[in-house]
Amino acid sequence: MYDVTIIGAGVAGIFLAHELVQDGQSVLVIDAGKPLAERTATDAYLGFGGLGKSEGKYNYSTGFGGELEQKLGPDTTLRLMQQVDAVLCQYGALEVPLYSTHNASFAARAEDAGLHTIETSVRHLGTSLTKQVLARLEDMLMQTVTFRFSTQVEQIQKQADTTFTLKTASETFSSRRVVLATGRSGTDWMRQQLKQLGLVQTKTRLDLGIRIEMDETPFRSVLQDTFETKLAYTSDAGTAVTYCMNPTGRIIRKYQEGLVMPDGQNFREQTTGTANLNFTLFLPRDFDTLTAANQFASSVIGRINQGSDRIVIQRLGDLLDGVASTAIGIAHNQVIPTLEATPGNLLDEVPDTDLTVLLGFFKRLERLLETPLSPDTLLYGMDGKFYAPVLATSRDFETDITGLYAIGDCSGATHSLSQAAASGLHLGQVLQQKTAVSGE
Repeated sequence: MYDVTIIGAGVAGIFLAHELVQDGQSVLVIDAGKPLAERTATDAYLGFGGLGKSEGKYNYSTGFGGELEQKLGPDTTLRLMQQVDAVLCQYGALEVPLYSTHNASFAARAEDAGLHTIETSVRHLGTSLTKQVLARLEDMLMQTVTFRFSTQVEQIQKQADTTFTLKTASETFSSRRVVLATGRSGTDWMRQQLKQLGLVQTKTRLDLGIRIEMDETPFRSVLQDTFETKLAYTSDAGTAVTYCMNPTGRIIRKYQEGLVMPDGQNFREQTTGTANLNFTLFLPRDFDTLTAANQFASSVIGRINQGSDRIVIQRLGDLLDGVASTAIGIAHNQVIPTLEATPGNLLDEVPDTDLTVLLGFFKRLERLLETPLSPDTLLYGMDGKFYAPVLATSRDFETDITGLYAIGDCSGATHSLSQAAASGLHLGQVLQQKTAVSGE
């Protein structure tokens, strides 16, 4: 009998396990993926560390990345994020500095221009250091936690004595409590399990956005004080937010949900930098079901892909003129594209709403930067961020079934590494208190 069984070895699950073992609880972690050292490029989401194995960017902010502030309050959320950072630093994250995007004068200028800034403190580990930190954390957990990798739970059953039985293809486990921590990648599995348990998920969020690549010079005065600037534009269609701003970075292809999208690569992940800045302006949408969200994403991005890895590129000047960009025009463009893409016309490829919001944002950005955007600014269609459906849980992430919890991105309450990890720490502290009270 285990005290706690965690399904999913992503950031939420391993931070929960780390908290529980400090209290001497017996913990089982089951994951469909592999240990860290055995993970390959095709294991982007499964295995130890989950999506946290990528660039390891921890944004400590209540302004984006999830709804923990609404669930736990701002003070508790920020305290938990400080604890997340302390754990990372315990395993080597201090090799990179913690930086802040706070800039009072710039924030005031943004407001005057019709935008507002979202401030955050950031510990950006990068791919290489992330692997080192996760490896040290894995080594520590391996000493006290029981792991089952390359294993999928086939059934979760609540027993009459309030414990749980978990069945895999080859083993059966008993546990006092079960925690779902499967991230966005476990959405299909989780939907099946919740159906068997009689639990229902609700709305699903989807963010779509156009990736922008421009001359880095206009942003230089801003970026010298704040490495990454996150700007929000409130429009009639919703609040659009800049995401993954990469000064001197590149654009690469991202493969997710069977779709191909433009994504940013930080200069730290490159041998040489570029003269460009890239970021995505994301506009969120809510759907009643996951199926509806996925169908909409496929109708837009899948249509652009045309069954291949096609991504459309267009000059801003051509978009404003209502004409398609051409290969010759892109070849002579002053902003040199860092991603090979298909010249075209976003007016024919992207929903009108997204283009209207983009152009409204650009007008305000020009006021902020006090210079017109170059017609050679490049636009790539289309980026996407996918979320798990929301599952109703208590303040402590407990579902309607006593003893069954859902944390991290699979709960729909977090959308970032920092908030997912914080949800794991919070539940770990709650379960420690419950154990102390019950004397288990």
